[in-house]
Order: sequence, then structure tokens, then C-alpha cells
Amino acid sequence: MTHMRHRKWEDSVNRKKNFSCAPGYFLLVAFFLVPQFAFSQASAVATPVRDQKPAAPAAQQSTRGQMSQLERALNDWPFLSRYRDADEELPPPAPGETRVVFMGDSITEGWGRKESATSPDRAEFFPDKPYINRGISGQTTPQMLVRFRQDVIDLQPKVVVLLAGTNDIAENTGKTTPRDIENNIASMSDLARANEIRLVLCAVLPASDFPWRPGLDPAPKIRALNAWIKEYAAKNGFVYVDYYSSMATSDGGLKPELSLDGVHPNKAGYQIMAPLVEAGIEEALKKPLP
Repeated sequence: MTHMRHRKWEDSVNRKKNFSCAPGYFLLVAFFLVPQFAFSQASAVATPVRDQKPAAPAAQQSTRGQMSQLERALNDWPFLSRYRDADEELPPPAPGETRVVFMGDSITEGWGRKESATSPDRAEFFPDKPYINRGISGQTTPQMLVRFRQDVIDLQPKVVVLLAGTNDIAENTGKTTPRDIENNIASMSDLARANEIRLVLCAVLPASDFPWRPGLDPAPKIRALNAWIKEYAAKNGFVYVDYYSSMATSDGGLKPELSLDGVHPNKAGYQIMAPLVEAGIEEALKKPLP
């Protein structure tokens, strides 16, 4: 009996030792099962040129970036920590302040961001306007939906500008359907309406391919999603801002003079977008709350 108890104790210890490796095991499994996290919108998150340190070997840099994204995907999938502190430190709107929150992915986040190695040509993010940028590179609509309360509702804006859908089509968080994307946009719209926030829905920017997920033929999918967004906005009394028509080539790509990678706007691209969304915000503010 003593020998059997000793054997059981040894088995228990071994199991605990094996289990202690579980986080690394799960991270390794995630690395092979969820490859999209390793590469999603990599061009949008490069270190600013002026802040760069001596470069590590390319393979080492790639591995570090991949592991960082995988860890975040496992521990903070919607990336609530990205703006949590900034949201808590932000005071309530001042009397008469027309606060506007821009919710989106890297195309929103990159607006006003410092120059980087891959995007040296940035545009300012509405200087002197009480506009708040809450874009996160690589994000899909389900991730935005999770953080919508923290990063939009709790900031008490009068208007939210939503630009979302590119990364869903790029399958950044797995395969999805048009219906899934539409439902997530509709859910964020419902949350905005319920909290008396006027909504501006933006057309997804054109793209003929994604550098980080090639071969998905996004152009017709983007056109179809934009048609739905436009119709949905009209039916529900929301404002629709059409970036697409001014920025697309005949085959549904982003005009080459407006981007370095065919997805993310450069300064010229943002200069087209800025007056369009400003007009959309003004239109939304004139509308009665739906």
C-alpha cells in the first residue's frame, strides 16, 4: 500500500509538472492554428523612424512580433487594454463640446500617427477638433463590438464614426460571413442609438488584395459590404460616408497614388477622406436622434 501511495504521489507531481508547461503549449498550438494573428496589417504597426533602435535580425523581429500578437490574442482578444488608461483619464465632455469618436482598425489608428518606415506620409488627425481616435490595427467587427462600450459609449460623444469590415474580409480573426459582419455593425449601431449617440457609417476603402493575406480577392466582397452599409444607413436614419467612390480604381483597388501598400491611405488618401467625413459629421449633428 505504501508503494502504491508513493507511486500515485509521483504520478500527481509529474502531471503538475506537465501542466505547468500548458501556457507555452497553448501558445505554440495557437501559433500554428491561428496564423492570421502573426501577420495581420503588419505594415500599419511599424516603429516610428525616429524611435527605432538598432534592428534585430529579420527572423528574430518577425518571431517577436508574432508571439506578441498571439499572446494578446489569448489574453486580451478585443485589446481593451489599448485605450483603457486613456479612456479613464479623459474628462467628461465640456459644456458645448461636440465630441466625436472614430472607431475602427489601422486605417483609423493610422490617421495622425507618427511617420513610420512603411508609412512616411501621414496626415494630421483633425487638429483643434474635439475628435478622439480609437482605431486599433488589425481589428475586426466582433472585436470592436466588445470594446464599443469602453471606447465609445463611456466617452459620451455626440457622434461616433465607424469604419470597419476590411479585416473581417481579410479573415484576421478567422473565416466569417457577410451576415456576421452585418450583424456586428448592426449591433454597434443599436448600442449607439440606445445611448443617444449619432452614427456615421463609412464605406470600406477599396482593396484588390491584402499583403498579409494574399489571394482572398477582396474587391467584390468590399463592394457588396458597402452596398449593404449604404442601404442599412438609409433605412435607419444614419449618415453614410462614401470614401470608396473617390478612392477606387476601376477594378476595385485603392488608387496607387493614395497608398503605399494598396490598403492603408497615405497623406493624399486621408486628405480625400477628411472633408468627406467632416461633412458626414455635420450632417449627423443636424439629424434628430433616431
